[in-house]
Amino acid sequence: MSDLQITDARLRPIAQKVLASERLSPEDGLTLFQSHDLLAVGWLANHVREKRHGDICYFNVNRHINPTNVCVAHCKLCAFGRSPDSPGAYTFALEEIYARAAEGIAEGATEFHIVGGLHPDLPFDYYLDMIRGLKQRFPQIHLKAFTAVEVHYYARISKLSLKDTLLKMKEAGVDSLPGGGAEIFHPRVRKIICDHKVSGQMWLQIARTAHEIGLRSNATMLFGHVETLEERVDHLVKLRETQDKTHGFVAFIPLEFHPANTALSHIPKPTGMDALKTIAVSRLMLDNFDHIKAYWIMLTPRIAQIALGFGANDLDGTVVEEKIYHDAGATTPEHLTRVELERLIRAAGRVPVERDTLYNRIDRSNMPPVAPPPARGTGSFVPASSLTA
Repeated sequence: MSDLQITDARLRPIAQKVLASERLSPEDGLTLFQSHDLLAVGWLANHVREKRHGDICYFNVNRHINPTNVCVAHCKLCAFGRSPDSPGAYTFALEEIYARAAEGIAEGATEFHIVGGLHPDLPFDYYLDMIRGLKQRFPQIHLKAFTAVEVHYYARISKLSLKDTLLKMKEAGVDSLPGGGAEIFHPRVRKIICDHKVSGQMWLQIARTAHEIGLRSNATMLFGHVETLEERVDHLVKLRETQDKTHGFVAFIPLEFHPANTALSHIPKPTGMDALKTIAVSRLMLDNFDHIKAYWIMLTPRIAQIALGFGANDLDGTVVEEKIYHDAGATTPEHLTRVELERLIRAAGRVPVERDTLYNRIDRSNMPPVAPPPARGTGSFVPASSLTA
């Protein structure tokens, strides 16, 4: 520990464990969150990060597609969802989705990230047809589609088991699941911020079921609202326990809460210190996760750069047209180009490596040139009351 200066004596036994590659306890996790010695916590997280990945920082070229913002859940944490008759409510016709996907292909995307609201009138077949249509038109693309919350809703409206719902999604062409909807697993927190969503226990069950049938997924934690530090640690431990059993999680993404335009707008936004500490503690507690993302959309590119020295080894992707967090007041751009991401990574002293969704390296030397994303607004859509599947 000659290079590590610790001002908080409580961190010394934890540092010994980290350097010996020993698993940290929940009590260790709580101590890390409570400590004000951010640089020591960050040093330990960076030690683990560099032991696994060296100076590499991953990113991908992806495209976000949100088919509808109509949602029956009305979660207090959300600024994206709308009632069917609310101003700004939309549901894209499938041809519009295919058109946006074609733009993503022209931009060099290797992944479509597809999530949306829980629409009261759209049948499960709408989503299956969408996936089939995308796969038929763009067979080379990885479809990362539908959170555990959406999967649970589709199972309910189609009267299928969770496993059969996931099997139908996989058969249609879904390649993996995003990690959204996890929020904080503890029931006290979910009752306050998302009482109509699936329970934390159900979220984990859906993840386990997806992993059992060969679908990988990501995992998230929404931090900086009404949760306690103990509840953050509990969330991380539950993810770690699930990963021990299934080995199906690809990456973990700590998501900073954006309170603007939500029913929780009175809550102060998390600080940069909190964000960096949360990323660092996540890296230290999740010893069985290969990848920790610094999601620049929520953190800002500057904080995401710093996070590359606090345990994160991935900046996510180009994104393009992100709506969920921008509706909640995010002031970051809705996309960054591949060149901009590489510049951010190099400026942070890391080596940029483009990846696909499952972290296979991508070599663009023999690929066609990538077009810049077009400037566009919300695009064309069909009103929520006039749906076509």
